[in-house]
Amino acid sequence: MSKWKLGLLALLMLLTVGLLAACGSENEDENEETEGSTNEASASENEEEDDASSESVSGQVAIDGSSTVLPISEYLTYEYSQARPEVETALNSSGSGGGFKKSTVGEIDFSNASRPIKEEEKAQAEENGIELHEIELAYDGLSVVVSQQNDFIENITLDQLKEIFLADGGATKWSDLDPSYPDEDIVIYSPGHDSGTFDYFNEVVLEENPMREGENVTLSEDDNTLVTGIQTDPYAIGYFGYAYFVENQDTLKVLGVDNGDGNPVQPDGDTIQDGSYSPLSRPLFTYVNVESLKEKPQVYDFAIFSLENAGAAAEEVGYVALPDEKYQEQMDKINELAGK
Repeated sequence: MSKWKLGLLALLMLLTVGLLAACGSENEDENEETEGSTNEASASENEEEDDASSESVSGQVAIDGSSTVLPISEYLTYEYSQARPEVETALNSSGSGGGFKKSTVGEIDFSNASRPIKEEEKAQAEENGIELHEIELAYDGLSVVVSQQNDFIENITLDQLKEIFLADGGATKWSDLDPSYPDEDIVIYSPGHDSGTFDYFNEVVLEENPMREGENVTLSEDDNTLVTGIQTDPYAIGYFGYAYFVENQDTLKVLGVDNGDGNPVQPDGDTIQDGSYSPLSRPLFTYVNVESLKEKPQVYDFAIFSLENAGAAAEEVGYVALPDEKYQEQMDKINELAGK
């Protein structure tokens, strides 16, 4: 082949390579432009969906009441603050009775309680033109506990609890309860009289009779105070919500409770939910101010959020979740009350 034909062939090959490269570059540019346009549109759609799914709420939600319900409320208010940073949740714990004192005069939006509202509290609210709606959050098993240092008792009967806690019960030393137990004073730790836990224990165990007070008896609305006192004293006994035992089970021992049938039962997720831990299984509540529910978007939003997340909160802190349908029924009622 002549030199010029070789040269022409080489030139044609160079032109062909250049043309293909140019075409490839144009296609890449077009693809990048198309992809970039698609990504921008997708991002814009996602932002619109986020805006549509997240109602803009702000303001304050005021919560007070039961220390037993406090672990659930702490979980819910923390998670809510992550989802709704513009809302300030003011959470306090003055006991079920303390919470109702505030909610019945309209000072707070939610009143946590480890017992149902009393008739006199309901009447007080009505006198002030306030309607409180009950929301059930979880199940609890009121737990009778001693220190892990206690090596002589594993179970207790309701009659023995009466002997210990009643003013005229008669058992001031462990040996009064059982001759095989140490001849040491029984040291009592109990929730205070503003506590719904005390009210429940007083109703189902003491049967509304006066409780022992005075020497070797400590009363407190703060369950952590009770935990601390029992942990280090092998001769102490007390009671509080199941979550506080779960959190401190490395230093506390929960007793099986015999309700009279000769079959002691310890609280756990199954025995609390199915009611076999009787009579110390109970529901936990919060009561919402219905006017706040209607007039304050953040209160409605928090009520729905609480019911959507109460099951997870209960399991996280050591209580027992309600069935899903129970939460849904209550959300439907909240929507009805709020006119949604």
